[in-house]
Parts: sequence; C-alpha cells; structure tokens
Amino acid sequence: MKIIDLGLCPYREAQQTQLDRHTKVLDGAEDTLFLLEHPRVITVGKGGGLEHLHVRPEFLASQGIDLVHVTRGGNITCHFPGQLVGYPIFRVDRRPGGVKRFFHDMEETVIRSLSWFGLSARRWEGRAGVWTASGKVCSMGIAVKKWVTYHGLALNVGENTSLFDMITLCGLADTKAASVHGELKALGRVERPGMQEIKDVLVQEFREVFADSKMA
Repeated sequence: MKIIDLGLCPYREAQQTQLDRHTKVLDGAEDTLFLLEHPRVITVGKGGGLEHLHVRPEFLASQGIDLVHVTRGGNITCHFPGQLVGYPIFRVDRRPGGVKRFFHDMEETVIRSLSWFGLSARRWEGRAGVWTASGKVCSMGIAVKKWVTYHGLALNVGENTSLFDMITLCGLADTKAASVHGELKALGRVERPGMQEIKDVLVQEFREVFADSKMA
C-alpha cells in the first residue's frame, strides 16, 4: 500500500488527484491511501442532500465555503481543517467479500484506531460510518469504478465541528457529530493526540486490517 499525505488540499483538487491515481491503480499500480484535510466544504452525494442544507448556497459562497456534488454514495456531509480525510484507491475485485467487505474493513480500521486513544466506537446497523455514544465520529462514502474504489472516510479529530450545524448530517435528523478531541474531553483527558499521531495510527491499522482481509 502506498501512502500519500496531501496536507491541506482543496476538495476539487483532491477529486482530480483521486481520479488520476484511480487510472494508475487500474493499470496495475499499487493500492494507494491519500491522507489530507480539506478547507471548509459541504458535499452532496448520490443519495441527495440539498433538502438537508440549512442555509442558502449564496450564504455558503459569502463565507468561503464550497458546495460540491460528488459521485460517492451517501447523503450530505462536510469537511474542514481538523478533520482527517482518507481516500483509499484500492482494487476490490481481488479482495474476498468485494465492496461490502471493503466497507466493513474501513469501519474496522477506524474503530481500532480510536481504541488506541482509549475511545470506544462501533458500527450502527443500517447506517454507514463509525459512532460513539455522543454521535457520528467518522462519515464514510465510496464510489467504485471498474472495481477500483475512490472517495472514502472523514474522521472528526478537532473539537470544533460547527460546520455540521449548517446541515442535517447524512440526512439523519437524530444524528449529531462527535469528534476525537470532544470524546477525550468528555472523559476528562487533558492530552489530545495531534493530527500526525492519528494519521500514523490510522495508517498502521489500514495496513493490518487490509492485509488480513487480503489473506482471508
């Protein structure tokens, strides 16, 4: 697995980077995981979501917040600095369980990563992503073209998740956003892992979980 850290990268630029790498992986290059953060942006998946946007697009533009329709599955979500985004460009035709197992393994990667920091997280049957007792800590949505994935996951790290106030997260009225730092604060933990530490843990768990699935 090739790991590429894009740092803070505009959403549309990252989309093109994914598509370029998608072509290379399709042609035989190794599976690739992009790690990055995005400037503030609200994205709408193939499942819809504009009906769950609480402000007018003109207001978003006035605040420098982009609004992008994307090809991933799922509904409306948002990205911002302080949220760790992972885009795995992986072949799924060579992995047992296909797309369903791939999605399960992404969730497992995040659940294991959070356990490093003493946080308990879980799946929610019928709802994509990873959850804590406080809410949704990691959103997920992928697209698959010619058996190669793109798009991926968004793990809320920093405590400030206020951009979610502008949407109904994933179109689910009963859903609130949680974050790694917010969960640690609630537990009375003074120390907060930095973004790089969380990236390092996520990469390690990606390697282990997806190596296991490949051998299954």
